[in-house]
Amino acid sequence: MNKAIIGRKLGMSQYFTAEGVAIPVTVVEAGPCPIVAVKTVENDGYQAVVLGFGGIKASRVNKPDAGQFKKANVTPVRTLKEFRLNDVSGMEVGKNVDCTVFSEGDVIDVTGTTRGRGYTGPIYRWNQHILKKTHGTGPVHRQAGSMGANSSPSRIFKGKNLAGHYGCERVTVLNLKVVKVDAARGVLLVKGAIPGPKGGTITLRDAVKTHK
Repeated sequence: MNKAIIGRKLGMSQYFTAEGVAIPVTVVEAGPCPIVAVKTVENDGYQAVVLGFGGIKASRVNKPDAGQFKKANVTPVRTLKEFRLNDVSGMEVGKNVDCTVFSEGDVIDVTGTTRGRGYTGPIYRWNQHILKKTHGTGPVHRQAGSMGANSSPSRIFKGKNLAGHYGCERVTVLNLKVVKVDAARGVLLVKGAIPGPKGGTITLRDAVKTHK
């Protein structure tokens, strides 16, 4: 990748173009992200940059992270993420990366953690069919139907879609378009929806599978 940043999802809104067309957008607080470390091929075997995001009390930082912040001479941050960039020559430890790293019209990939929905049944979790509501079926209609063979093998095979914890998964949405870059407020307007609740931490990078 060529550029990336860490941000926070603020919510959804709409943006009107000069022609009066309303575009649904997600407002993202992108940066500022201090550069905590820069890794090069000579020293580490690969090149990457470590970015931070979000403030945190110094008393809540563990010793390894506190050592990184002290070495980089940056204030402690809550989130640390490493991005393998194609070129790190312009990156300097201690400087900030803000939303201006992207521009209007860029195609990006957004990664976030989906909203947790707790323990749910197979109908809500896997979109399975409910049972018939006639001919003596019931009294529970939102339960799993046949699980497979009976006497042989007398068990449920692994991997079957059953009830369980739904949500809290790492999801990446590809090929979203940056509609507007507001440098004064430090936000990006991204067309469409992105995973995660309001206030969730997300990462944005340039798209890896753009359409020709």
